[in-house]
Amino acid sequence: MLLEVCVDSVESSKNAVAAGANRLEICGALGIGGGLTPSLGLVQCIKASISDYDVDCMVMIRPRAGDFCYTEDEMQVMLQDIQNFKTSGITGFVFGVLTLESEIDVEHTTRLVQAASPLNVTFHRAFDLVPDLVRALNDVSKIRGVQRILTSGGGPKAPSSVDTLRALYAEKERIKSPIIIMPGSGINALTLQPLLDSLAPYEVNEVHLSGGTWHEGRIKPETRKKGMGMSSDITTEWQIWQTSFEAVSKVRDICNNNKRSTPGRVDDI
Repeated sequence: MLLEVCVDSVESSKNAVAAGANRLEICGALGIGGGLTPSLGLVQCIKASISDYDVDCMVMIRPRAGDFCYTEDEMQVMLQDIQNFKTSGITGFVFGVLTLESEIDVEHTTRLVQAASPLNVTFHRAFDLVPDLVRALNDVSKIRGVQRILTSGGGPKAPSSVDTLRALYAEKERIKSPIIIMPGSGINALTLQPLLDSLAPYEVNEVHLSGGTWHEGRIKPETRKKGMGMSSDITTEWQIWQTSFEAVSKVRDICNNNKRSTPGRVDDI
């Protein structure tokens, strides 16, 4: 089973890969609403730091926090970021666009997919904000070039949204869609096996997690002021988000014990 880990630093990337991650989703500022577009420098340094491993790297394209309905100016930023990253040796991109009505924006997502071609594309958890996820699956399936959907099943955490996830797997089979449904959010060593058991007999070939926690920052506590006022939680202003080797390693063990196939790159969807 393929294990994807989202990361926003070189240290987190090294922890994730050493623990058995097959693929990284590289983001910036994971502590801000699920992450933003990372810098090119971060992506290049991550790739250099894990060059001894055979690991795919997907890059988040999200120009700002907030909703997923973008202006034309924001679309131009996303398109330019895609062009900037395409020659950096990455595997693909992670993005998603919604309409004013919180439906899948097929037109604007298609523009991004075409710009990303021939690299892989994951439609991210903007998918979970659509009112009818079965309809959303059909809409994303119409976009040639999207390989997978990252979804929690519409709830805050995948383990609490099993019924919706089962409905998505059933619809995927019904319409014979080649898109991979990748559960994510709330995946850890305690929740993964029960989730897989609940989704049987549907095959889950990929799972996604952060495996991260907040750690104390490096500045001495006695020298800290109250912060910059950029967070509603003053404590996290001085903390650093980091992926845990132990958390990822425990999930890797569960993946290894579930003898499902690990799909390769799918370039013709």
